[in-house]
Amino acid sequence: MAYVNENYLKLKAGYLFPEIGRRVSVFCEENPEAAKRLIRCGIGDVTEALPLAVREAMKSAVDDLGNRDTFRGYGPEQGYSFLREAIAGDYRERGLNVADDEVFVSDGSKCDTGNILEIFGEGNTIAITDPVYPVYVDTNVMAGNTGDAREDGSYEGLVYLPCTAENDFVPAIPEEKVDIIYLCYPNNPTGTTATREQLAAWVDYANKNGSILLYDAAYEAFIQDDSVPRSIFEIEGARTCAIEFRSFSKNGGFTGVRCGFTIVPKELTAQTKDGKEVALHGLWNRRMSTKFNGASYPVQRGAEALYSEAGKAEVAALIEHYMGNAKILSDACKACGLTVYGGENAPYVWVGCPEGVGSWDAFDKFLNEANVVVTPGAGFGAAGEGYFRISSFNSRANVEEVAKRIAELKW
Repeated sequence: MAYVNENYLKLKAGYLFPEIGRRVSVFCEENPEAAKRLIRCGIGDVTEALPLAVREAMKSAVDDLGNRDTFRGYGPEQGYSFLREAIAGDYRERGLNVADDEVFVSDGSKCDTGNILEIFGEGNTIAITDPVYPVYVDTNVMAGNTGDAREDGSYEGLVYLPCTAENDFVPAIPEEKVDIIYLCYPNNPTGTTATREQLAAWVDYANKNGSILLYDAAYEAFIQDDSVPRSIFEIEGARTCAIEFRSFSKNGGFTGVRCGFTIVPKELTAQTKDGKEVALHGLWNRRMSTKFNGASYPVQRGAEALYSEAGKAEVAALIEHYMGNAKILSDACKACGLTVYGGENAPYVWVGCPEGVGSWDAFDKFLNEANVVVTPGAGFGAAGEGYFRISSFNSRANVEEVAKRIAELKW
């Protein structure tokens, strides 16, 4: 008899977004007419067309594969040099010291933030923000880094760092020593950002304690305020304590195309049980070489095109569109007297529920009365209770319609 990984049995009944999907499916089956006017503002999936520069580059790459002289088979597991150079070059243009071979191209940052756990050993103390992107929690459960789930959905063995309105959704530095810390800014789900000073405090803490920051910057392209850091590597000392994850999903419309990357500085180390310093760059390189065959050639050519002048202009237009949507949604909620956060440097609007209304209650109200799908804050952790998230990834017509329906809701 084969044995299962019993850590999977600790997971809650459903990952947040599949659970939302299940509830929406039930609603649609029971309300076929209302289902026809359903507008989804829950999952952060893009809606606008893939940039022309990307499509042309991918078509040309497919043609390359149709010619024996330009055909490519297995590519480098770490990514083709043309894309790694474009990515690292973008960092260097911003004054940041990132080498081409410190870039590891993948099929998305969601995968990388989970897979990165494979290069860390047992016994690490893991700290996560609360509310949190559920992938960070669930992958640690799967890896055996937690105990059982508690009644409130939190897990024994994890250190939770509350992000609240009182601390502007940036957690306080823990008094205890933790080994691995997940930070995500601009933040998913709250849409808020961290200042340079706040991130500097985290870098200082990590370096003093030998901790590793896992910094998810998937939404950096949406930052409108020039004073807000776009990369953890803008902070002095970050190269000795941080790994950065980025994605082309939201800025380039790659949610279905799949491509992202991770930056692992060569000077970043962790320890063996007997105190030996080991470079994480080499371990991640080995992991990628062993378990990944690389993102496809046409996809990487498409990602490279995002760094062209035409590609940059099209990305800027997409960002302007989605951030325009965020403003419309934010203004609509404020006009109803709701308390609103985010939506200024990120494509998510984080909204406080009216007094006495739970986050799943708000979800049901939006679904049943406005026929709009939002995301309940409780699905992101205990500190997310009392909030809901609205995604700005949609057409302008849909967002304007959602704004009208928000105005019509009676709380």
